[in-house]
Amino acid sequence: MEPLLALERIAYLLELRGDPRYKVEAFRRAADLVATTPEDTIATLAAHGRLRELSGIGDTTARVIDEALAGGTPSYLERLEQDTETAGAGAGDGVRAWLRGDLHLHTKWSDGGAEIEAMARTAMELGHEYLAVTDHSPQLKVARGLEPERLREQLDLIDRLNEQLAPFRILTGIEVDILDNGVLDQEDELLARLDVVVASIHSALRMDEKPMTVRMITAIANPHMDILGHCTGRLIKGRGRKESTFDAELVFAACRELDKAVEVNCRPERLDPPRRLLDLVDTMGVKVAIDTDAHARGQLAWHGYGCARVADTEIGPDRIVNAWPVDDLLTWTRAHAA
Repeated sequence: MEPLLALERIAYLLELRGDPRYKVEAFRRAADLVATTPEDTIATLAAHGRLRELSGIGDTTARVIDEALAGGTPSYLERLEQDTETAGAGAGDGVRAWLRGDLHLHTKWSDGGAEIEAMARTAMELGHEYLAVTDHSPQLKVARGLEPERLREQLDLIDRLNEQLAPFRILTGIEVDILDNGVLDQEDELLARLDVVVASIHSALRMDEKPMTVRMITAIANPHMDILGHCTGRLIKGRGRKESTFDAELVFAACRELDKAVEVNCRPERLDPPRRLLDLVDTMGVKVAIDTDAHARGQLAWHGYGCARVADTEIGPDRIVNAWPVDDLLTWTRAHAA
């Protein structure tokens, strides 16, 4: 295995496993260095045990390069392959086979770890036909949410990338904050231009049940909104975070009546909505979007975590919006504003 491929594969698998970003970036920096340094220079330094003289190469990355140059698969990579070979797989494989794309992910334009093109090419490698770029909206400053002018710049870039990557399709989108009063945190003119709008709550998560319900239904009623993102806001790993409280039957009824989708968020620390609410979504006949909420290339392979949960319901591909061909998906989203 070539050193460059080994380093890139390790970074991808670390993302898939959900390791801290600093660890991923160490391997990506090493990969970038190897890609821009002549092969004979790398080989000479390795032969003399001097790889660590290169800025950005540490003990672990040097060992990976050494073992790759020796003609074998680096031991670090072998261990990672074993650790991640079943990640997100299993009961959801049948549902996963229905999916054609991903409708919620983040790039370096907000708080993601990769450029749009890199995310798109990884999605292509995974067999997707499309993905929607849904970086954050202005209110979420900690995540470098996109002010209107930056979002316009992103839309121009996506136009250019689509010319290069066709027939694969990058859909324009946003994960827009639902403000305390239910208003969506972006200009209406811009929201109207986007292919997909995921609306999520990131602030005032402890709001009382009644105003939270009104807040969510107000957002769902917005003609530009398509998908209700991670509806309870819960976190189930680390320090965790309790679910927001709202009248789920009223909120999901609004989604059903206005033909909006509830997101099945695949992030291992979210797995939102919880099982009982996913069962309610199923029973009420609401559409869903099974999304990775990926912030890195490897996380685009997290679909299995959500698919395994949907496999335990009666939800079929007719109710999974990202199981549809792209033209059918866009007909659905555009109908909301008609």
